[in-house]
Amino acid sequence: MHSIKDIYLIRHGETDWNRELRFQGSIDISLNDIGQLQAQRLKKRFTYTLEQLRADKREIHSVVSSVLQRAHQTAQPIADLLGLDPVLDPGLQEQCYGIFEGLTAQEIKFQYPEAWAQWLAFNSQVAVEGAESAQVFHDRVMQTMNELAAQYVDGHVVVVTHGGVLDMVWRHAQQHTLDGRRVCDIPNAGINHVSCTNGQWQVVSWADTAHLADLPPQPVYNQTQLKA
Repeated sequence: MHSIKDIYLIRHGETDWNRELRFQGSIDISLNDIGQLQAQRLKKRFTYTLEQLRADKREIHSVVSSVLQRAHQTAQPIADLLGLDPVLDPGLQEQCYGIFEGLTAQEIKFQYPEAWAQWLAFNSQVAVEGAESAQVFHDRVMQTMNELAAQYVDGHVVVVTHGGVLDMVWRHAQQHTLDGRRVCDIPNAGINHVSCTNGQWQVVSWADTAHLADLPPQPVYNQTQLKA
């Protein structure tokens, strides 16, 4: 019987572009002040988590991060706590949104109305100019996740990444279609516990933000409210 691989998936802390609801994608944006505070709260939360794991003779073996700075800035305090260097993995990078990157929904509707209408169909096989389709993105993400599960055979791993990556993992684990709008909550600096056994992914817990309870309300990107 194979060991269960437990992974704590974390979306990076807040950026100014999150606050402005801009499509970030592959553009390398740093954390803002709130995001830096969220990263420190994660470190404090994992101090408690680590105590619990060690009491059960378990350990966090690695901290893996997207190559984009908003992710590895979030990962670094946790890595410092564990005495580890974050491992940067390009497979954990956010979905590329092509011509939409750097723009808000309103700006996209004005500059690229046809592409926006196409994107709102949420067809997993279709991508706007310069972007990854949801299918291509999903395949990249799950290849990376399966490689991580194979590499870290026993114990726990912290993975700091992006909202789109988390959406793909959630859809895969829940056997939810890649077509259609996002339906799961993915807050900045939230903790999402998933496991992999014999190649099967499961959601253990999702969108835990207890460590952020007294911080300012987060900007909400809600695909169900987007309109042409």
